[in-house]
Amino acid sequence: MAADNQKTLGELVDTFGDWIQEEKRLEDGRMTSGLFPYTHLFSPIQINSVRIKNRIVMAPIGNVGMADETGRPSNKMIRYYEERAKGGAGLIISGIVSVSYNVEHSLTEPGDLSVLPRIDRSRTVFPGWRTLAETVHAYGSRFFIQLSPGVGRVGSPECLVKKWRLPVSASWNPNFYLPSIPCRPLRDGECWKIIRNAGQAAADAKALLIDGVQLHGHEGYLLEQMTNTAFNRRRFGHFKDWQAFGIELVKEIRRRCGERYPIAYRLDLSLALNETYGDRMGKVKSLRKFRRERTVAETLEYVVNLVKAGVDMLDIDLGSYDNWWLPPPPNSMPPGCYLPVARLVKERLAAEGIKSNAGLNVPVAAVGKLGYPDLAEKALRDGDCDMVMLGRPLLADPEWPNKVYAGRIEEICPCIGDQEACLNEFLEGGQVQCAVNPRTGFEDVFRAEPEPAAKPARVGVIGGGPAGIVCACTAAQRGHRVTLLEKGTEVGGWLVAGSAPRIKFDVANYLRYLRHLLEKTAVRYQLEARLGVEVSVDLLRSEEFDAVVTCTGARPIDLPVEGADLAHVVQAVDLMLRPELAAKAEKVVIVGGGSVGCETAYMLAYEMGKQVTVVEMLPNIMKGVCTANRGHLIHHLERRDGQFLNCSTLRSIGPSSVKLIRNVSPTVPDPYNTWSPLLPENVKNPLARKIKLQEQEMEIEADLVVLAVGLRPDDRLYQECVREQVAPRIYNIGDSFCVGRVFEAVKAGYAAGRSL
Repeated sequence: MAADNQKTLGELVDTFGDWIQEEKRLEDGRMTSGLFPYTHLFSPIQINSVRIKNRIVMAPIGNVGMADETGRPSNKMIRYYEERAKGGAGLIISGIVSVSYNVEHSLTEPGDLSVLPRIDRSRTVFPGWRTLAETVHAYGSRFFIQLSPGVGRVGSPECLVKKWRLPVSASWNPNFYLPSIPCRPLRDGECWKIIRNAGQAAADAKALLIDGVQLHGHEGYLLEQMTNTAFNRRRFGHFKDWQAFGIELVKEIRRRCGERYPIAYRLDLSLALNETYGDRMGKVKSLRKFRRERTVAETLEYVVNLVKAGVDMLDIDLGSYDNWWLPPPPNSMPPGCYLPVARLVKERLAAEGIKSNAGLNVPVAAVGKLGYPDLAEKALRDGDCDMVMLGRPLLADPEWPNKVYAGRIEEICPCIGDQEACLNEFLEGGQVQCAVNPRTGFEDVFRAEPEPAAKPARVGVIGGGPAGIVCACTAAQRGHRVTLLEKGTEVGGWLVAGSAPRIKFDVANYLRYLRHLLEKTAVRYQLEARLGVEVSVDLLRSEEFDAVVTCTGARPIDLPVEGADLAHVVQAVDLMLRPELAAKAEKVVIVGGGSVGCETAYMLAYEMGKQVTVVEMLPNIMKGVCTANRGHLIHHLERRDGQFLNCSTLRSIGPSSVKLIRNVSPTVPDPYNTWSPLLPENVKNPLARKIKLQEQEMEIEADLVVLAVGLRPDDRLYQECVREQVAPRIYNIGDSFCVGRVFEAVKAGYAAGRSL
C-alpha cells in the first residue's frame, strides 16, 4: 500500500504538465452554475467547540506590510479581513504570525522592525488582534490565527550581513535564496523555546477572542524542516525523531488552551522533490541533501499521530519552495489539482476510525485552485474533502461566497492565477494586492461603491482592453456619461490573444467576466460601448467630451534582423489568435524567453505536438515573472524536450533555419534551473558568479519562427489628442502609457475612473 501511494503521487505530479489535453479537466476550470443551489458548500461544520456556518475557508495569505513596524495589526489589515468576512467566508485564517523571533534573526530588520504581524512582542499588539477578531465575528465568520514556528532556510539570508548571525534550520541545510550560505541547526533548547512561545501565543490568541490556531507546517518552512527527513538529519537529542517537534507543539498548545480550543495543522503530503527532479536530486548540489524526504506513508502516519496529540482540522497540499509551483499552483496548473491528496488523507483517517480529542471526525480541507463553484461543490458532494480552502479567489472577489450562494456566478471576478500582485509583490517589497481587484489591500482607502461624481461629465474612453473597461465602468458607476470606443469587433484587448492557450483558462474566465461587467454596467448606468470604430481626433472633437482617456494598448516590437519579413515568421500574438499558422510546422523557434514566449512555446509543445526552441538574450528565462509561474512552465517544457538557449542573440532568419550567437561559457546560468529563485534586481548577491564571454555561432532548423520580443506603447492617439486639445482633460493609461501586466492595467483603469 505504501509503494502504491508513492507511485500514485508520482503519477499525479506527472499529470501537471499535459493535463490540458483532458477536456473534462478544462471544463472543471469554468465559472459555471450547473450544481446550483450549492447545498454542500453552505452547510455548517463543527471544529472542536466551534461551529462554522459554511464549508468555505479563506486560506492563509501573507500579511506582509499590513501591520505596523512593531507587528500590531493595522486598520489596513482589519479592513482587509473584514471584507472577506462580509463576503461570506465561514472561516478566515490569517497569514503567517511567527513565534520564533527570539530565536531566528532572519525575521526582523535591525531595530526589531517587522514586515509581518506579531502576537509575541508585547501587549501593545493585542488591541489590533482583538479588534480584528471582533470585526470578523460581526459578520458571523470565525477567525483562526496561523502560528508559524519560523522560516528557517527559506528566510532571508541578509541576517548574516545585517546582524552577523546565520539563518537556522533543522540541520545544516543550504539557504534557499543563496545556497552557498549555510543554515545552522537549531539547538534542542531553542526548539523547546519555540514550542513554549507557540503555547503562549495560542493562549494569548484565545484570550483575544481568536477562535482557533493553525500551525504552519508545509511548503518547507521551519516546522516542515523539523518534521521532514529531507531537512531533519539530526543524530542526537529529542528532536532527531522527525515527528517530535510537531507533536510537542500540538501538546503544548493543547496544554495551554484546554481540550476545547480548535487546533488546525497545515502540511504537505509530500515535498515531491524526487518526483519532480528525479536524477537531479543526486547531481544538483543544493538538492543533494534532500533526497531522503518524508514518504507518503510516513506523512499519513504523522497525520494520525497529530490527531491523537490534539489536532482538530487538517489541510493538505504538495511541494516546497524548491518546486514552488506546487504549493501555490499558478494559472498553468489544473483546477482542483490536490483533491486526490485530500481524499487520501480522509480515507486513512476513516479506515482507522480516527477521531479528534472532541470525539468528532477531523475535517480535511482541500486546497489548490478550487475557485470554480461547480468544482468546489462537487468535491464536497463526492467526499473528496470536508471544506474548501480559497486564497486567491477571495482576493479577486471577496463576495465569492455570497455570489455563489445566490447563484450569481457570472458576477464573480475570477482569479487569473498570475500571482504577480498576491505573491510577487512580497518579494519586490510590496504588500498583498490582486491583479484583477484594485481594492485588495486598500479596503481602508477605497469604498466598495465608488463615490458619486460631484459634477457628472461626458467621458470618452478609447480602447476596450482591461484598463479601458475598468475605467469606463468605474466612471459610469460614479454618474458620468461614458462612451467606450473600440476599433475591434470585440472588447478585451490583449486578453483575447492571451486567453487562447489552454493553460490560460483563468484569463478566459476573466475575459468573460469583463464582458459581462461591461454589459451589466451599460444597462444600469449611462455607458455606451461602440465597437468597430476607427477613432480620430475629429471624431473625438465632435463628441465634445469633457474628458478623454486613451487606453490604446501597445504594438509588437519588430526585430531588425535579416529574414524577419519572411512568410514563416509570425508574431506570438498572431499565432495565438490563429494557431493554424503553425499547422504545417514541426520545428519552431520562439525568439524571446519572457512569459509570452514561454506560454506560446507551451501551447505549441503540449497542444500541437511541436518541437520548440526558445531563444533569449538575457541570462535567465522569464526574468521578473513570479517564481512559481516560471518554474512550472520551464520544468514541464523541459519534460516535453523543449530547448532553452539563454545568453543568445538572433543574427538572421533563413527559409529553414535561424542563425544566432550564443555564449557557451560554463558560467552562463542553467536555463532549466527551477530549484533556485531569481533575486529581485535591487538585491545584490555578493556571491554571484560573474558571467564570462565565450561566444559560438549556431544554426538551428526552423520551419516556423515566432517573435515574442516584447511590446512598445502605442500612444500616437494620445499625443495627437494633446496637440489638438480635443478635451479639457486628457489621460493616457494602460499599455499605451507603459507596457505592463493585467495588474497595472486594472489598477490604472480603476484609478482613472475614480479620479474623473
